[in-house]
Amino acid sequence: MFKKSISLSVLFGILALFIGLGVASADDGEQTFVVTVKNTADFRFIDSGVFNTPVGAAEPGPAFPGDAYEWTFYANPGDNLTFATMFVQSNDWFFGPGLAGIPLYDADGNPHAGDVTDYIYLWDAGTEVDQPVGEGPDQAPRQAGPDTGASDPIKRVRLVDSDEVPAVNELVQVELAYNGDGQFHVTIHNISGNSDVATPLAPGVGVVHSNPSPLFRFHRAALQNGLEEVAEDGNPAKLGAWLAAQTGINTPLAPVAWTVHQDANALFTAGTAASAGLESLAEDGSPVALVDSLTETNKGAAAIPVGGTDPAPIFAPDGSYQFEITAVPGDYLSLATMFVQSNDWFFSVSNLALFDDYGHALYGDITGYATLYDAGTEVNEEPGFGPNQAPRQAGPNTGADENGVIHAVEDATFNNPFNQLQITITPVD
Repeated sequence: MFKKSISLSVLFGILALFIGLGVASADDGEQTFVVTVKNTADFRFIDSGVFNTPVGAAEPGPAFPGDAYEWTFYANPGDNLTFATMFVQSNDWFFGPGLAGIPLYDADGNPHAGDVTDYIYLWDAGTEVDQPVGEGPDQAPRQAGPDTGASDPIKRVRLVDSDEVPAVNELVQVELAYNGDGQFHVTIHNISGNSDVATPLAPGVGVVHSNPSPLFRFHRAALQNGLEEVAEDGNPAKLGAWLAAQTGINTPLAPVAWTVHQDANALFTAGTAASAGLESLAEDGSPVALVDSLTETNKGAAAIPVGGTDPAPIFAPDGSYQFEITAVPGDYLSLATMFVQSNDWFFSVSNLALFDDYGHALYGDITGYATLYDAGTEVNEEPGFGPNQAPRQAGPNTGADENGVIHAVEDATFNNPFNQLQITITPVD
């Protein structure tokens, strides 16, 4: 997850030269507006996902003895891995790490790799009464349908304490590999065929987290988040969706370039190559060259966060830029701000009419008019982890050229402005 301690001096050094740009002189019917761009990205998890297809299989299903599940994910120093996969020959048991998860880096920021089975435990979700292992009529292989067993009277997530099962390292083996640039690969092997209790494993979930206990609280009732469905029935859909809703990249936003105009596509035209000014904004967060290149006189840049004194990026949950514009009926607003944890992505509101057909001024939340664009100027790396992205690059414009065209980012994980920012416009009397 992006942290403010990462130096952005390279990214925003150019903003020390920022010069405020004026707006057009007043005309009849002129209206003043205040525009606010706020960073609202506040995700709990940096990566999560469902694993449901055994290695080498063509479709989702259980992992029988000798099979394995695998999952590829991204993490930063300080992050940990937690997963949950059902011990199928039980009522509500699942394998997973301890409350802190599996540490993915050491104290010096070096990635971990190798056998991490020692971090794994067998947990009882505390949702269904336990029956003899491999024999219970309400266990997944034999039950009439999902969620058919009697409720556990203890109703607490706890470690399995049973003489019926061998040690965890006789049932599963978990291996961690590091692929570089923040990417890891975990493999969960079912080795229970060599034990006294052979059991399938069921599809499960994985999550990358920095705080402990991402899926449950020890000795507390299971959350209504889908863990029960994983532990009782091997169904990860609900828990996977719960995690996905809280997963994303908490990116800073860079200073905003804006213009009020009447001709269409003042900042850029989708489907064409980006200008040098747009490239500078999309890759390195500087609005200066783009604003300077505009033929409109009603233009400017918002570079100093509200409450700040110097140009800087804005962070969630309170960081915002604010600027004032003037316009007359027939005018449009376009603005752009860099999605900093990327190579060349930017949010933009483009060609937004500031008055309706009756001359009434626009007001309120306009976030829904924003789109996340790829400038097509630099080869994309995984958002939040690429070495040529602004927070990690050695200097401006250091990534490989893409020689593409401007287009909307198709990944719905990122191209949802309501998860990342809020843009409001308010007419001023």
